[in-house]
Amino acid sequence: MNPALPSALAAALDRALEGVSRKELAASAQKMSAGYRQGQTSRVIVSPQDAIAYAVARMPATYAACSAVFARLMEVAPDLVPASLLDVGAGTGAASWAAVTAWPQIGSLTMLDHNAALRTLARGLAEAGPPALANAEMLGGDLGLVEAKAEMIVASYVLAELTEDSAAAVAAELWRWTDKALVLIEPGTPQGFARIRAARAALIAAGAHVAAPCTHDMACPMPEGDWCHFSQRLPRSRDHMQMKDASVPFEDERYAYVAVLRESVATGARILAPPLETKPGLTFKLCDETGLRAQFVAARDKAEYRRVKKRAWGGLF
Repeated sequence: MNPALPSALAAALDRALEGVSRKELAASAQKMSAGYRQGQTSRVIVSPQDAIAYAVARMPATYAACSAVFARLMEVAPDLVPASLLDVGAGTGAASWAAVTAWPQIGSLTMLDHNAALRTLARGLAEAGPPALANAEMLGGDLGLVEAKAEMIVASYVLAELTEDSAAAVAAELWRWTDKALVLIEPGTPQGFARIRAARAALIAAGAHVAAPCTHDMACPMPEGDWCHFSQRLPRSRDHMQMKDASVPFEDERYAYVAVLRESVATGARILAPPLETKPGLTFKLCDETGLRAQFVAARDKAEYRRVKKRAWGGLF
């Protein structure tokens, strides 16, 4: 899994930036950031310049998080080969690009978003992609207008604009419209996880089977005050570094997610935090059907230690 944007997408984004003042771009990004901090939604994005600023600031991280999630779904469900995709709250189309990269077999793709500026930019960027993207259907509207079935539905960074109760209801509605898989991705914050947790419970009640990150359909065992999230490191472009006034050439995107299927899959235990390495050995924080537990692997057990040494946060144990 490569967290960097595909070369065709990176080139298309560079073309969209031609002639755009970087100073004005940074000002647009700051305005949007201030709006989000005040509880506003993506409706603060109203102009083509706003849309481009949003794409530079958020598209790489959204693509990287979606790619990581899709890789984990492919690991536990290798037979899942979706022929059609519905990207709900598509924004710039980052999730669609990640999905088509993961499953080149996708032939039919629909992007739904209420924001006209983002839809226009997404269409321009998609034209540089493979046929599924170049020929994607672009729909304007809100989540409540979903009336098109697809074998796979993804909604990334969408539920954040809803209350927890609404997130659960929307997730259950989206489940009605998917034939095979539904993937929900949110910021890796306590609030983002709360929405994922509420959505997960509603989906299980509706008959869905959790494929990732959970390896079970039991009640979430995460205690109060803690939250389940993961991290993906990705490279920063020069424009991104200038816009964010960043000093390091990478960023870490924290995210929470749930992927559910029509049929159950056998997995194991998920690693919920960076493994703790000490001289005596490695300690893993795991979640499986028995709940949360710590697994210690002694360094003196050389064969087992070598086996698990490369296991990382977010992977299967």
